Amino acid sequence: MATTAKSLILDLLSTLGRGSAPVRALIGAAELFGLAGNNVRVTLARLLAEGLVERDERGRYRLGPGASAVSQRIRGWRRPEERMRRWDGGWIGVHVGAPGPARERRTRARALRLLGFRSLEPGLEIRPDNWAGGVDTLREELSALGLPASAPVFRLTGLDPETQRRALALWEPGPLVAAQRAATARLEASLATLAELPRERAMPESFELGGEGIRLLVLDPLLPEEIVPGAERRALLSAMRRYDAAGRRAWAGWLGEAAPQSERSPAGVRGQEGAGEWLRAAEGR
Repeated sequence: MATTAKSLILDLLSTLGRGSAPVRALIGAAELFGLAGNNVRVTLARLLAEGLVERDERGRYRLGPGASAVSQRIRGWRRPEERMRRWDGGWIGVHVGAPGPARERRTRARALRLLGFRSLEPGLEIRPDNWAGGVDTLREELSALGLPASAPVFRLTGLDPETQRRALALWEPGPLVAAQRAATARLEASLATLAELPRERAMPESFELGGEGIRLLVLDPLLPEEIVPGAERRALLSAMRRYDAAGRRAWAGWLGEAAPQSERSPAGVRGQEGAGEWLRAAEGR
């Protein structure tokens, strides 16, 4: 998935936490990806209008409220299995109702995709009820991601055998497992040489490969072992944790140029865990 000015800006601003970055720093990073400075300026204006970024009185940019919920969801990539519990065979359903305006449909689809829902019937989205905290926690997370409060979220049990069979068939484990395995191999190969690369090569490589790994972890529906075995996810997570540390080192210089020490997030550089690619990936684009 090619890096765009939108995804790059949102991802880089996400690494700054409560801090902000000047346009010149964003343009400098964009040039490493072959993106023109004018493209960055035009994209910033659009993101500002959409509420995805904010600009302070000094003309510096930070992540806006429109991207914060997705960014918060993404920051949980390091501990995915804390979000899971033992599956008892039940389901969680969401009744999505009438289609609604295009923007509302996109927001709703993004929220449902990020949390692993699939369509069982027209207007009915489901996922296994193995989410830690159950239906109440999932309802809160869907709401934070923009699902309208009017959409009922409920526990669903007692499916007849044929409907249960169709429900189990909604997720095909093969492609997900294969993608996780391939991403792990690419991360391991890059780790072997990343520290030796010059900065102008290490930064784009770590951004793109780290972004791919986190995207797979974030969009993993965290299904029960009975539906999708989790061994490849755990291997990818292990590799991604090590790669994240390498990515921080590659981007540490840019962070120092972008934000004074006083403006940095207390956690420091957090690697490639921004909102840009995930907003696009969750919308299926």
